[in-house]
Amino acid sequence: MERLPSWLRLHLAAIRAVAVFTVLLGLIYPLVTTGVAQALFNGNANGSIVQAGGKDVGSALIGQSFTDADGNPVRKYFQSRPSAAGDGYDPTSTSASNLGPEDIVDTLPVPGAKDEEGNPDKGKQSLLTQVCARSKAIGELEGVSGTRPYCTSDAVGAVLKVFPDRAVSVNQACPAAPFVATYQGLKVECGKPGEDYAAGRTVPVRGDAGTPAVPADAVTASGSGLDPHISLAYAELQAPRVARERGLAVERVKALIDEHTTGRALGFMGDPAVNVLELNLALDRS
Repeated sequence: MERLPSWLRLHLAAIRAVAVFTVLLGLIYPLVTTGVAQALFNGNANGSIVQAGGKDVGSALIGQSFTDADGNPVRKYFQSRPSAAGDGYDPTSTSASNLGPEDIVDTLPVPGAKDEEGNPDKGKQSLLTQVCARSKAIGELEGVSGTRPYCTSDAVGAVLKVFPDRAVSVNQACPAAPFVATYQGLKVECGKPGEDYAAGRTVPVRGDAGTPAVPADAVTASGSGLDPHISLAYAELQAPRVARERGLAVERVKALIDEHTTGRALGFMGDPAVNVLELNLALDRS
């Protein structure tokens, strides 16, 4: 039998290598790791599913909303933090809002205008206005002040565009009354939808709001959009409302919060956090 040409021998060796590594890394290794995971970490390997009444109700690793069909908070439950993943806590669309601290100017909706899909123009809220609106809504829900620095009383970003002869409260659409009447001697106008204010100097106005009563995690989404936890401060803010709606003593609700609070990772990283799903299920059991 004649010796095979060198180029053919090289190709055959490559094919054998691909076949061997395909079996090792594409079949044997996944089967071994899956088997070990199922044997030693069954619950984690299967998604850390949480059950209630014999039914799957969620995952301890993925947050979910506790709202009614209209999106309103169910008052007897602790509420999760906002989510930018899809329509909220969608594992197939995990993401952040990709909006940063400099995103403070809204795009006001133009009356009568349509978007690309033919729907009425809704404009675009800046991150600042989203935070202001969430803080006001949570303040009303929990019976505390929802005011924050750089927010107006009507829950939009307190931002001016300043020109040589005037100033514009760009996030307050006309005919709204601007949150300040004048700025450095200039009259402040309301924002006109569709007008281009890009040439103006952007000036966020802090106002006289003190330390917010509503915690930061209550008004901002997590990086993944799937965070199942809230801060201890946000849980304690909600405790009186949940206790009142369920006819429980506040001390009992706070005790359940403590039972479902996880410590810092490795004892020093991050902050204590409360798993919202597990806490709400404990409330239902109680």
